[in-house]
Amino acid sequence: MYDEQTREIALAAMAAGESLNAISKRLGVSRAALREWRDGKVRRTPPANCPRCGSGTLDTSSYAHLLGLYLGDGCLSRHRREVYALRIACDDVYPRLINEAAAAMSAVHPSRPVHRVRAVGYTSVVSYWKHWPCLFPQHGPGPKHGRTIALADWQREIVAEHPQLFLRGLFDSDGCRVTNWTTRTVAGQTKRYEYPRYMFSNESTDIMHLCQWALDLLEIPWRMPRRNALSVARRVAVAKLDQFVGPKS
Repeated sequence: MYDEQTREIALAAMAAGESLNAISKRLGVSRAALREWRDGKVRRTPPANCPRCGSGTLDTSSYAHLLGLYLGDGCLSRHRREVYALRIACDDVYPRLINEAAAAMSAVHPSRPVHRVRAVGYTSVVSYWKHWPCLFPQHGPGPKHGRTIALADWQREIVAEHPQLFLRGLFDSDGCRVTNWTTRTVAGQTKRYEYPRYMFSNESTDIMHLCQWALDLLEIPWRMPRRNALSVARRVAVAKLDQFVGPKS
């Protein structure tokens, strides 16, 4: 099925005298469809199931999770006929992450299959849809840290409603839970102490600010040991993140 814009371009070309064969090759439209349009036999395109420009509904909790994953390890790539592929790259070491990315993607766009494309050391979780740019207006050319990343008002409302899932997506993609250690001299003896902490790394200042904002919504303290790295190390703060993030698996 072809979109309305393609039909209008084809009708204009026919009106200008271009042959059906030439239009078919240029637009990738079958000559049978072109003849139907020329003869006025236009089949109505059903309403889009896009939650933004159509009549679809959005699973907001799954979307908050998917948005975090997208900002970390996701991208959109354009294919033929204005179809876009949403890809989330997941390390094969973490099968739970792969399964959750696939589940979130399927919940946001349930009418199409979700594919798992294996590569060396990682799996891309992929779904094809014309309306992915509607749900991820942050899409653009080049790496994310080279352009402005700002959430639309409706996206901020969703994140404010589900900050835990948004943070789970961010930390699962560009974060980790690690065990740090330090030494302290007690009664003349050097003792080693270990403690867990969460780290989030991203080259995009905008994405880092979004992580900070979501942590602030949950009153989880953080600090910036480096320009591109965020640390959550206080015992109570780590315990809070453990409730909905936890170690990668």
